[in-house]
Amino acid sequence: MGHTGTMNAPTHFQPGTVEVLDSITALPSALRQVDDPFLQPGFLDALERHGAAGEELAWRPHHLLQRDAQGEAVAGLPLYLRHHSFGDFLRDWSWPGAWERMGFPYYPKLVTGIPYTPVTGPRFLGDPAAKPALIAAALAEADALGASSWHVAFPPLEDEPLLSEAGFLIQPQVQFQWFNRNYGDFDDFLATFSADKRRKVKADRRKVREAGIVLQCWAGNALPETLWPRVHQLYANTFRRYGNHPAISAACFSEMGKAMGEAMQVFIAFRGEEAIAIAICFRSHDILYGRYWGAAEEVPGLHFELCYYQGIEYCIAEGLARFEPGAGGEHKIARGFEPTRVFTAHWIAEPTMRQVLARHLAQLDTAVEDYRQETAAHLPFRSE
Repeated sequence: MGHTGTMNAPTHFQPGTVEVLDSITALPSALRQVDDPFLQPGFLDALERHGAAGEELAWRPHHLLQRDAQGEAVAGLPLYLRHHSFGDFLRDWSWPGAWERMGFPYYPKLVTGIPYTPVTGPRFLGDPAAKPALIAAALAEADALGASSWHVAFPPLEDEPLLSEAGFLIQPQVQFQWFNRNYGDFDDFLATFSADKRRKVKADRRKVREAGIVLQCWAGNALPETLWPRVHQLYANTFRRYGNHPAISAACFSEMGKAMGEAMQVFIAFRGEEAIAIAICFRSHDILYGRYWGAAEEVPGLHFELCYYQGIEYCIAEGLARFEPGAGGEHKIARGFEPTRVFTAHWIAEPTMRQVLARHLAQLDTAVEDYRQETAAHLPFRSE
């Protein structure tokens, strides 16, 4: 299984050996000291230890550790071997059938990304000069494992030229994100809306207050242990209601909270003593990431309050620059979340399928940009 476009490592970095690790905890902690809550010790460790990112759910850890010529650990690459596509947000649902119709197997595939988490963040850890060597090592692993493809999910935009040069196909997507433009408080942010859009947001929030809902926010390590089973129940029941599998257990969430502390934020809606809805978020130094929602009942405006408005208020109070509330959801536009280009990158082993996919993605690129511009025209902000 050949590959095209692989890059040579820069002359100032001399690669030595590459090790395959079957657990993210085996990756040296020094390589994980990045401003990303999903890669720092805590999140992936808990997912793997509790089986949410394990063999049973087709997330077999196959992480790479790059050493230099002197044997020092200098770079790492989170990598999973997959036999289905649940939870990786690659939007490749139709690809297995297309591969099979052409007489090729689609699985196994390799994925570099965060399970169940379509957020942009660093994918190549450690020395930036080692990125080409890591790419070469991962392509060699794809060849050895008989993988149809290797997918790098939601890397930072600055990695796009590197991946393109290495032979990856680029798949753009649009996510809706909120940007902090030095707002003093939520009313300051809302003052940038047109009058009718501002009234709708205020109506959302008023409905929650009138329903007698009290909102609280807890850091992961401060949430009382007795609340985790209820938090998990709300998350799991809501996932099942929409036909999704709740891969994360209560014990996994609790372990995350203890390990991650302030990097995990749990917003809870109470009616009296009972928690009736939750939104679990994570944060870096300057970004809040909305991840998991659950509710026991439908309360008008509560989803918007707990998943969007509380996060915006948190960002303003904490001085965070951006809020990424998750994939999809055009209803976010009316709440001030702006269409933002993100991307995934795909290395395809079979030349025939690579050509087919390249034509498809070339057409998609224009369509995605048109969609981004079209949705931006519906943002609620006043025209100056």
